[in-house]
Amino acid sequence: MPTPTKGPRVGGGPAHERLILSNLTTSLFEHDRITTTAAKAKRLRPLAERLITFAKRGDLSARRRVLTVVRDKGVVHRLFAEIAPDMAQREGGYTRITKIGARKGDNAPMVVVELVREPLSAKKATVKEAEAATKRAAKQGEAKKAAAETKAAEDAQAAEDTKAAAAADAPAVDLPAGAAPSNEDGSAPEGYPVKGNANSGLYHEPDGQWYEQTEAEFWFTSAEDAEAAGFKKAGSGD
Repeated sequence: MPTPTKGPRVGGGPAHERLILSNLTTSLFEHDRITTTAAKAKRLRPLAERLITFAKRGDLSARRRVLTVVRDKGVVHRLFAEIAPDMAQREGGYTRITKIGARKGDNAPMVVVELVREPLSAKKATVKEAEAATKRAAKQGEAKKAAAETKAAEDAQAAEDTKAAAAADAPAVDLPAGAAPSNEDGSAPEGYPVKGNANSGLYHEPDGQWYEQTEAEFWFTSAEDAEAAGFKKAGSGD
């Protein structure tokens, strides 16, 4: 039995309240529907649905928990054997409360509390299945996206490794006499302004037409050093 909430009770005290709720719960499970006041129904509903949840488990421990509230063993047997199987497909909402007007005499609002034992409609079952399928598809989509990102990163790393291996395996070009190699970033060594291109065999001075566009393998301190190494001036026509 849940701990009584704060505020006005149903009955004269905690023990009386527990007895009233026990009797209401027993009647509800025995007859499937009862008529009572709105205040009592508000307190009855969570207790009845909790006991139905225990009944859906169906083990001995759950049966003993229900027997602490519902003392009638015949009603408990009906709850476990008949009512709980009807609720197997439901995940809550085992009871329904319907207002029926005020009671004569004290004008108390009256309601009908009944068990929802009808099976889930095909439409509701389809909606639940569709929602579950949507969740599964979303999870699969996230997994595929993560796998694609991982594969792209692996491919990019593999391409970089291949490029680095090709550069390492490339044959080294002999350094001409009087020349200096480029720095690691491709820039000119200090004091070597003249570019030498190994493929064309030409050298380019800073004021030359194609100086900026030329990729240099070697650098020379002067045009004389480039010519001494066998390079010709670009644009000379020789």
